[in-house]
Amino acid sequence: MPQRAGSSSGAENTRTETGKHGTIVEDSASPSPYVPLTGACPRKLILDCGAGVRPVPAAAATKCTTSSVEVETVNTGEKAGYDAVFEVTVRNRCPCAVRGVSLRSEGFASSVAVDLRLFRRDGRDYLVGDGRRIEAAAAVRFRYAWDRAFQMMPAVVHDDCS
Repeated sequence: MPQRAGSSSGAENTRTETGKHGTIVEDSASPSPYVPLTGACPRKLILDCGAGVRPVPAAAATKCTTSSVEVETVNTGEKAGYDAVFEVTVRNRCPCAVRGVSLRSEGFASSVAVDLRLFRRDGRDYLVGDGRRIEAAAAVRFRYAWDRAFQMMPAVVHDDCS
């Protein structure tokens, strides 16, 4: 069993908990758990010199990336002339607010006007919600019409984690 520097090996001082992401060892002399380097851990780690490796507090570990933004396109069943109407939901799955979210969508077109405050061309990509903050778990929705759905993927995300 991995041990902290300076800790005793007696069972009365150490508690071990094994889960799907590795083993957590807690020394009763120092109540903060650490994750040994031998197991996979879903969170970032910091080194606590002489005491092992501890998980970074959630706020400090959080960095939103393009994978923190979910893009869902749904055919509404409505028609605009001969074209199907699609609703796109851009949802922030990061625990922090994000801003400046841009999507990449090659060849995007719409036969109906799209609200430019919600989705507009910005260089090579498309800016969502005027680039404003999208709070955690919140979403921006817009509609477009075309004969097929366009693939849209997050290209740029700036987090407001502090």
